[in-house]
Amino acid sequence: MSATVNNPFQHLVEPLDPKDPQQQFYNLAKLGDPRYDRLPFSIRVLLESAVRNCDEFLVKRSDVESILNWKQTQTQTVEVPFRPARVILQDFTGVPAVVDFAAMRDAVMKLGGDPEKINPVCPADLVIDHSIQVDFNRNSAQFKHTGSFFFRSDSLQKNQDLEFDRNKERFQFLKWGSKAFRNMRIIPPGSGIVHQVNLEYLARVVFKYEGYFYPDSLVGTDSHTTMIDGLGVLGWGVGGIEAEAVMLGQPISMVLPEVVGYKLCGTPDKLITSTDIVLTVTKHLRQVGVVGKFVEFFGPGVAQLSIADRATIANMCPEYGATAAFFPVDDVSIQYLEQTGESQSTEMLNKPHRSLSKVVELDLNTVVPCCSGPKRPQDRIPVSDMKEDFETCLGAKVGFKGFQVAPERHSTAVPFQFNGQEYTLNHGSVVIAAITSCTNTSNPSVMLGAGLLAKKAVECGLSVKPYIKTSLSPGSGVVTYYLKESGVMDYLFKLGFEVVGYGCMTCIGNSGPLPEPVVEAITQGDLVAAGVLSGNRNFEGRVHPNTRANYLASPPLVIAYAIAGTVRIDFEKDHGESVPGIFLRDIWPTREEIQAVERTYVIPSMFKEVYEKIEKVNERWNSLVAPSDKLYTWDPKSTYIKSPPFFDGLTMKLQPPKSIHDAYVLLNLGDSVTTDHISPAGNIARNSSAARHLTSRGLTPRDYNSYGSRRGNDAVMARGTFANIRLFNKFLNKQAPQTIHLPTGETLDVFDAAERYQQAGVPLLVLAGKEYGSGSSRDWAAKGPFLLGVKAVLAESYERIHRSNLVGMGVIPLEYLPGNTADSLGLTGRERYTVIIPEPLTPRMTVDVKLDTGKTFQVRMRFDTDVELTYFHHGGILNYMIRKMSEN
Repeated sequence: MSATVNNPFQHLVEPLDPKDPQQQFYNLAKLGDPRYDRLPFSIRVLLESAVRNCDEFLVKRSDVESILNWKQTQTQTVEVPFRPARVILQDFTGVPAVVDFAAMRDAVMKLGGDPEKINPVCPADLVIDHSIQVDFNRNSAQFKHTGSFFFRSDSLQKNQDLEFDRNKERFQFLKWGSKAFRNMRIIPPGSGIVHQVNLEYLARVVFKYEGYFYPDSLVGTDSHTTMIDGLGVLGWGVGGIEAEAVMLGQPISMVLPEVVGYKLCGTPDKLITSTDIVLTVTKHLRQVGVVGKFVEFFGPGVAQLSIADRATIANMCPEYGATAAFFPVDDVSIQYLEQTGESQSTEMLNKPHRSLSKVVELDLNTVVPCCSGPKRPQDRIPVSDMKEDFETCLGAKVGFKGFQVAPERHSTAVPFQFNGQEYTLNHGSVVIAAITSCTNTSNPSVMLGAGLLAKKAVECGLSVKPYIKTSLSPGSGVVTYYLKESGVMDYLFKLGFEVVGYGCMTCIGNSGPLPEPVVEAITQGDLVAAGVLSGNRNFEGRVHPNTRANYLASPPLVIAYAIAGTVRIDFEKDHGESVPGIFLRDIWPTREEIQAVERTYVIPSMFKEVYEKIEKVNERWNSLVAPSDKLYTWDPKSTYIKSPPFFDGLTMKLQPPKSIHDAYVLLNLGDSVTTDHISPAGNIARNSSAARHLTSRGLTPRDYNSYGSRRGNDAVMARGTFANIRLFNKFLNKQAPQTIHLPTGETLDVFDAAERYQQAGVPLLVLAGKEYGSGSSRDWAAKGPFLLGVKAVLAESYERIHRSNLVGMGVIPLEYLPGNTADSLGLTGRERYTVIIPEPLTPRMTVDVKLDTGKTFQVRMRFDTDVELTYFHHGGILNYMIRKMSEN
């Protein structure tokens, strides 16, 4: 957003270049305030935005003072507005956003307003990258001989064709949105992963709009939007609902955060990858506790990290719980802009002296090769301990580090036939090995490292068992370019790591089917099979239903475990089965080897060639015909796009908030319930409520697609809420997408139980433990419970984005007071709950909860700001925006 009219800070404006007075910026140094020079760099971005957008209405002079006074206000829960320069979306979250906009236009028109007021005023980019799946890989594709022993397959083309066939209706809808709404750009499918495209193409670092220069900044509807912080662009993930409000011109209302300084020193060992560093940082910052805070990196170790290394560390910010992970702009940033063809004038920001809330330190020399798992990204394991750790997890009690397999079954072996050969699966056998995800595929050092390792492995005669589902999904066409030019792509192909698509694939759960003999063997032996992926999320049920153990690893380690065929290996002591005597150390490339190849083959012309045609290279997208009407014509037969019921019956008159009386508990959940548990993105199970609904609409299982692709249809998504097969419900004391309908005692699918409660006119609650809603920024994890009739969630703590999404949908986030839990209060979940909503409401106030047993206790209502209370009074943020746009 450019400067506002009647800005009290207009005197700070000056030309960037005296020879060109039309190109201006707000010179904050002219504030003459010594507090400015001591602010963390990330807070200066918030300050510049507040100064430039100050209109004494949405952004006030007092907000500027609060930010300048950060040294004191950081611990005082002070609320400030922030207007980012732009918004970024991916298609899983972008489709429901455009659906909401289309429905909001209808609602505004019904209320007598101008529907075209529902239009982005903040520039938005939507990258289509989440729809493609690994349906075809080396096991399912046709290969062609190339004149040597290396082969090419048609997996990429087949996966892209199937993506388009499945999602044509969604893509047509998005293309309509790009025409119907101004300021919305669509990056077509096949271009790459949203965060890498953002890093290499969309990022400005310095934003220019209507004659003003100012720091690039953004919010995105994907939690890993923070990846851009590695370039010195402040950005973080928000709920889709909140992003929609930002696109319509609303500032984000945020509590001014503390800023934890993270000092990097020392030199990493020559065998260490950026993935090892980020997994170490993730575990460390989880222990430090940075939830809701900014992290700002500095120190001599930073200069040794490339932008890709920094982006890898910033990408996993959600996994260590911070809001943003900021690397201020320095010489390395400028060199990267020149490399990617985005060279521009910018002020150097990385000055040494500034205030920070606290400082923690990591010596890069202490980092060792590591993985994380088997169920959470923060559970780091040194590679040297992987074998022992897995075997411990195998017998441990069911939990984040346990599968509770009886000791006598630890050596279970199941023989099976695949392509005419006999193989054996055991606990810990690798069945998925995927080089995937935004976290690592943006980084030339680990991608070339994987290629060099593959080259050495092939030359030593090593191979990967053919039943293992291997895949390579680069983050952009640039990756494919330098892998080919450097000569390592052939070796990746030889090991089965062929390019299967450009997008967020295995990491989001779009891993596609495993070979049927493999599934049968896993099921027959009730095996804890393993997936190894270069991703950022490994929550239960996310990667694939048949891989109960999933490990995050660097791309070279993904290949190493694929060759080994098991995670029950000590690479220092054990060698590969296919060629005895070859150890991992014999084929592992050094940092110097990788950097030499990178310097030669990762060059500016690659980026220019790939990105100058990115918006027009997809012929199927170009030929796609979409309607041009400003109001969308909903097709009642569609199973992808449906007008949501959120605004049915909406009037201009506000209804006072009401207490929740005699609510039943729909689900009684434990700790670390993720948004994947609440609203899965992967395949739709054939025995689910959503499958029964789609079947009733005439679809066969092959046409179900995924929950992520169905987010434009509330009828499917409501039925998919809490449909994750790994959801552990205390009512059932097991993992299942089911619950107990308390009035009758029947065990039902969650949707079916909720439907019964709604038919009876009974409100619902969800009980949960710590970190409720962790994981992806998924608005359907709030929309779904809302449609099921859930009025409030009572948890020990919340993930930041999910709490915001609940607020955005008008679902009350309640939090136990310190020291209280469901267990300490003796709650079973079988009680009926009355939540007293008093007037007037204030941020973070305590309210009474009364049970039908006669017990009363207090909880905190997690509306953290006055703006959030305003949204709640309106029944949610979108209702608020509709009423606002319908005025006058």
